[in-house]
Amino acid sequence: MPYNAGSPFVVPAGWSGGWLPCSPDRGTETHVLSLKAQYALKAVIALARNGADEVQLTADIAETQAIPKKFLEQILLDLKHNGVVVSRRGKAGGYMLRKSPDLITFGEILRIVEGPLAPLPCLSRTAYRRCDTCRDEASCEIRRVFAKVAEANRAILDNTTIADCLKGQGLPESNPARLVG
Repeated sequence: MPYNAGSPFVVPAGWSGGWLPCSPDRGTETHVLSLKAQYALKAVIALARNGADEVQLTADIAETQAIPKKFLEQILLDLKHNGVVVSRRGKAGGYMLRKSPDLITFGEILRIVEGPLAPLPCLSRTAYRRCDTCRDEASCEIRRVFAKVAEANRAILDNTTIADCLKGQGLPESNPARLVG
């Protein structure tokens, strides 16, 4: 595997920018976001793109976003129960955003479908649990490092709105090879 200049990671020759295996030996893929989280974000972005007062059919969202319809229905119900979308019944029924896209953050959507964003249970603000493997949180080196990771994640996800995404104001483009691993 060649070394990519400017990146601390080694990437396979011919890598096209997709998911890389965790380890060349294991051959398994690692995904930071579950499909449910990706689909939820895609659905909310699709609803926002369609317009604040426009109702969209579940089938149309499923087709345009390549999301299995039954899975999308479950996701939209979660989003509805948490005040992100509203549903309309009848011939002109479907879903629309309940609030403005500039008030919906990536962090909010991810917490609804995935739960706490913290990488360790001892760092969760809403579901704190002492780590089984930790003897002393105050001196835990792993906790200190991942506290910084959690803080950075929260800062980005809780300050990036669906409206930002639609305006192309997400994070700046970066070299995908630097983001691997």
